[in-house]
Amino acid sequence: MSSGAHPIPAAAQRTARSDGEDTRARLLQAALQLFSERGFAQTSVRAIAQAADTNVAAIAYHFGDKAQLYTATFYEPFGSGSDLIPVFADQALDLQGALHHYFAGFLEPLKHDDLVTQSLRLHVRELLDPTHVWPELIERECRAPHMALVQVLCRHMGVPVVDDDMHRLAFSLAGLVMQLWTQRDPLVAIAPQLATAGVVDQWVERLTGYALSMVQGEIARRQATQRPARRNLRTSHKKESNA
Repeated sequence: MSSGAHPIPAAAQRTARSDGEDTRARLLQAALQLFSERGFAQTSVRAIAQAADTNVAAIAYHFGDKAQLYTATFYEPFGSGSDLIPVFADQALDLQGALHHYFAGFLEPLKHDDLVTQSLRLHVRELLDPTHVWPELIERECRAPHMALVQVLCRHMGVPVVDDDMHRLAFSLAGLVMQLWTQRDPLVAIAPQLATAGVVDQWVERLTGYALSMVQGEIARRQATQRPARRNLRTSHKKESNA
């Protein structure tokens, strides 16, 4: 348990009973809302239980303690980004298929507007005031999916060794996802017809196309930088042979 967590009394844990999956779901929803509004430290297990119309013992039964409930609010509503790796990194997919699965997986939460708003607010709070979740969040939601995407790109682009530009490309593609996640309010204000759950699949198609264009641009850039190097090498060999 994190040092900042507030343990649930042992007596409550001993008397805990299962109120069913409905109670668990209500607790998770209430916790997500309260944690996103107040933060981890300022949210009590009693307040969560009250909002979920249950008791503290139910939290102990379903989640163990406040820290574990907080962790669950990050991963259970939409799953983890790491869960998507086997989907978009499947070696049977071509690049277009891999990118399509990548964007489809990461944009799926946008089909659930209220949960997305609360989840985004919670992630921003975690960024500004990190808790015990932060190290695992960086690994599961950032590093692991990023490195998997880099490997997919290298495989399809014929790049044998990961370099800084492959990291730049992967971060740029991930930025297309983050733009839709973090710019919800401007999107609603400017083009509300593009911010509804019903157009998420169209966004997936478009972003896949944009991403393929970015990949082709990087391939062309690499080829252009390699040609002068080859010419210089041939010129050097020619001079040596003439000498």
